[in-house]
Amino acid sequence: MHFNRRQIIASACAAALGSGASLARAASDYPSKPIELIVPVVAGGGTDIVGRAFAESAKKYLPQQPMIVVNKPGASGAIGTAELINARPDGYKIGIIICEITIIPNLGITKQTAADVRPIARLNADPAAITVRADAPWQNIEEFIADARKRKEPVSIANAGMGSIWHMAAAAFAEKLALPVNHVPFLGAAPAAVVLLGGHVDAIAVSPGEVAPHVAAGKLRTLAVMADQRVGGLFQQVPTLKERGIDLSIGVWRGLAVPKTTPPDIVRTLSDVAAKAAADPVFRDMLAKANLGWAYADADAFQKVIDQDRAFYAQLVPRLGLQK
Repeated sequence: MHFNRRQIIASACAAALGSGASLARAASDYPSKPIELIVPVVAGGGTDIVGRAFAESAKKYLPQQPMIVVNKPGASGAIGTAELINARPDGYKIGIIICEITIIPNLGITKQTAADVRPIARLNADPAAITVRADAPWQNIEEFIADARKRKEPVSIANAGMGSIWHMAAAAFAEKLALPVNHVPFLGAAPAAVVLLGGHVDAIAVSPGEVAPHVAAGKLRTLAVMADQRVGGLFQQVPTLKERGIDLSIGVWRGLAVPKTTPPDIVRTLSDVAAKAAADPVFRDMLAKANLGWAYADADAFQKVIDQDRAFYAQLVPRLGLQK
């Protein structure tokens, strides 16, 4: 059977229209089945807690169907983010995106960028912090820096993976102070903290919330946070680097996103749910108990943060010499 050019174009248009109509029908009764929430890191860290807290809070505002958290770790979030980018844009596979999406394109790890997803809302933000074992010889950040400078071997600082925000934080810290540092990557903040607890590295560069249980238990001590202002609660007495004369602020954000071509009706539904769930005491209390910062921002404000970070890391990564 032979088709002329007009028949082929007509057939392609009909298929496209059919696909669009199918998504439109799906949007009208959304959600009619469980929603999968991709979390691009291992269970137990700050990003995982944010994802699970959001899924729990969203129950009230999406009572028709559950939101199921699925961890997809690897490559500093690139594996889980790639699955989100390539998902069918029908609202049934959504994801937590992390600031690494603005970092790793500059490292040559992946070609995917923040432009490949549609942000819905920022949910959280936290600064980096330098944390050591409670029995370590350094009582403050000045002692840690002084010891790092006089050692024969570089200090070892664990992070959440090559290209992760915590790798960037430790590398920026080392660059700022001209310190020799051995960066030790792990598949997330939680396993990095375990290695520190075991005494296998000198320090860890993750958020205060990700070491909070160990700090509270008297096993770890946070020396400084990389923020403009001190973190409250358990870390109220921990100074910022700026207080110590080191002009460096760097941290993580975590937010909700969907595949780029998700229909507007579904985007509106999820935006409404995100705003309500983020403001709900269930979500805020879960973050507070984990010493994670509440930082809701709608899609437009979130996009501005993403754009700012894309520009920042496009300059920082080459300066640190971290490109492949």
